[in-house]
Amino acid sequence: MKQLTVPFIPDLPPGSPLDQLGSKLDQLPAQRIDAAPWANGGTLPDVTFTLAHGADSLYLKYKVEEENVLARYRNTNDPVYKDSCVEFFISFGDEKAYYNLEVNCLGTCLLGYGPDRHDRKLLPATVISEIEHLAHLKVLNHGRTGKAWELTLRIPASVFSEHRLESFSGLKARGNFYKCGDDLPEPHFLAWHPIEAPEPDFHRPEYFGSISFA
Repeated sequence: MKQLTVPFIPDLPPGSPLDQLGSKLDQLPAQRIDAAPWANGGTLPDVTFTLAHGADSLYLKYKVEEENVLARYRNTNDPVYKDSCVEFFISFGDEKAYYNLEVNCLGTCLLGYGPDRHDRKLLPATVISEIEHLAHLKVLNHGRTGKAWELTLRIPASVFSEHRLESFSGLKARGNFYKCGDDLPEPHFLAWHPIEAPEPDFHRPEYFGSISFA
């Protein structure tokens, strides 16, 4: 099982600009999302993420390079997984239920909670609106094709509204990180922790990795 230790960032007070947060995350080691159990021979994106936590928030940054970018959905809890999308699934402690946070390259969020793919509820927009995001998109150059985009997220502990989290310090969790794009010209499904399943399915908590918050 893969293990991820999430560092604590003590010197970012609440309300710090997200570009400052993104620069801070750039100084930390990045994790690759490169397990491709359902690859069909097409060109796969290059994807990394960095996760840290502060006094009462998670800080998450994705960096993506891919041939095509799709950005259609703009309303909370839209099916953003059909766009160019990154995802973060997490369960706290030994609990069976988990959160699935899915965000397209515009920063539009879908957030659900439940024990499996079928028994889930979408969290209200009033909760999801607490997530702050900063997105950047650029065309690659220097002989490279495709596009690059970055997404920085500040996720307050209160967003995990099925729990009463005051901080993340010392918590144990399990989770996975993904990249997908169901409606792209070349659909792809990448994971941080490998999954063994006959067809694309991110809702497989038995393949979550271990997450420890420093």
